[in-house]
Amino acid sequence: MGEDRLILLVIFTLGVFVRNPLIVAAAGILLVLQALNVQILFRYMQTRGIEAGLILMLLAVLVPFATGRIRLVDVVAAFKSYTGVAGVIGGLLASSISAPGITLLKHRPEVIVGLVIGSVLGVVFLRGIPVGPLAAAGFAAFLLKLLGQY
Repeated sequence: MGEDRLILLVIFTLGVFVRNPLIVAAAGILLVLQALNVQILFRYMQTRGIEAGLILMLLAVLVPFATGRIRLVDVVAAFKSYTGVAGVIGGLLASSISAPGITLLKHRPEVIVGLVIGSVLGVVFLRGIPVGPLAAAGFAAFLLKLLGQY
């Protein structure tokens, strides 16, 4: 068994052990694709996967607007309550902190290994959720800037 499969099997097993269906599904799908030897899908997922994931996440977030569950009056109300303002500020901070992550991933690809390990460890041991490598890369870029390394 190759190292690549062994690493994915460990991640899959950790996902099963901590009962995290997202890790189980992701590692399981990659193991199946690996067994099918569909290298073109790996290249596509690596180059377009983050974009596809962001589109799917935005679609899920925007569905309440499309279904009429959130209306204009609700949007206006978001700016009139502490909860709504906290949400707006949280969105601003998260998107601005995450933005440099794209540049970091392009120019310093060695960070990817740490992001993957940190995300898996956070899910497994801290009961976190894998919010995505882009957000993690944004936080990594922020830390590297604080340390004067980026």
